Amino acid sequence: MKMDILKHELVPHHEILTEEEAEKLLKTYNLRKEQLPRILVDDPVVKAIKAKEGDIIKIVRRSPTAGESVMYRVVSREII
Repeated sequence: MKMDILKHELVPHHEILTEEEAEKLLKTYNLRKEQLPRILVDDPVVKAIKAKEGDIIKIVRRSPTAGESVMYRVVSREII
């Protein structure tokens, strides 16, 4: 029996940004992809959503105190 990790209550929502969304994000915050925090290509959620190296992932966490927290990570082969 295989479990879908994306449906687990402790796993926040992950989605791959389109090229347009990624460009807008980087321009808005005046960043380069290399400046974003990284998430490894072999992370179980990265594999589940079929992200590839260089993709930017939007992660939305729910919190009873903060409501919603959004963060972005770039998929990478290594953490530097």
